[in-house]
Amino acid sequence: MTTTNSALMDQPTDEGRTISNRTAAVLRLLNSSLIAAALIVLIVLFSILSPHFLSSSNIVTIFDSVAVIATLAIGQTFVIVTAGIDLSQGSVIALSGVLGAQAMNGHNVVWGTVVALLIGLAVGAFNGALVAFTRIPAFIVTLGTLSICSGAAQMITGGQPIYQLPASLSNFGTAYVGVFPFIILVTIVLAVIGQVVLARTRFGRSVYAIGSSRPAALLSGLPVRRNIVLVYVLSGLLAAIGAVLLTAYVNTALPTAGTDYELYAIAAVVIGGGSLFGGQGAVWASMLGALLLSVLAVGTQLLGVSTYSQTVILGCVVLAAVYIDSFRKRVAI
Repeated sequence: MTTTNSALMDQPTDEGRTISNRTAAVLRLLNSSLIAAALIVLIVLFSILSPHFLSSSNIVTIFDSVAVIATLAIGQTFVIVTAGIDLSQGSVIALSGVLGAQAMNGHNVVWGTVVALLIGLAVGAFNGALVAFTRIPAFIVTLGTLSICSGAAQMITGGQPIYQLPASLSNFGTAYVGVFPFIILVTIVLAVIGQVVLARTRFGRSVYAIGSSRPAALLSGLPVRRNIVLVYVLSGLLAAIGAVLLTAYVNTALPTAGTDYELYAIAAVVIGGGSLFGGQGAVWASMLGALLLSVLAVGTQLLGVSTYSQTVILGCVVLAAVYIDSFRKRVAI
């Protein structure tokens, strides 16, 4: 009897769950407010320090530079919410970009795009299957895939860029709708779809449940392994889309394209409140994080800050974001 009463006392009450949910909601609201505030402060600061910061050409530069990173961050958000990580996104950009470009030269843009997307899907499925069914840590799996895809891109091209791509691809990459680059509009559409899927669908709720507690998700009857495979497939697909956007924008496929892009995507998710412990994150907040990184990079470049110093600044921002994530986790506990 005593054991039963003790077990019952250990079960969370509806009131306790409500308080916990309210606390989590308040923390998410506070985090998003801090990101927005930091973004506004950066914009005001750079506007004061450089009269060219708010020029139309510079705003276009900010949008252009954020499009690919933000696209990767959408997929990375799903992965990180499951308490995983995908280090292969940058190398997927390289491999799918060069293979897609070769197919474009031999056939047309549509076929080359299909090839690029299939490569992203295949790499994502490979990552997801290993993470889900072998229980090898995602860090190790995707680190290995990073090396494989990067090396394959170099071998296929002999380390040489692929030029002379179809004019229609370049027209797509440099097109505008009003003052907005077309590639950023593609990213915005993808982000809206990603946010709806993560926040409003059964699959999205399952992703949060897996990240919060994988054993509990299994006991609840959720298809944990299948959904883990799906989030990595999604990450690979979005990386391939990023490859098409990048290739279209620069009109060249580089075997070194996408280097360190996965780190920027991870940084965007963490800055946006995604927890490396899993169970937390939102696509729209990751987009704010990506925009903050782009504003920071373009603003410091306008001020004459060296590329090396920009990398140091990025590292400091990521460390601060991870510390805040860890602090938020302790407070929630």
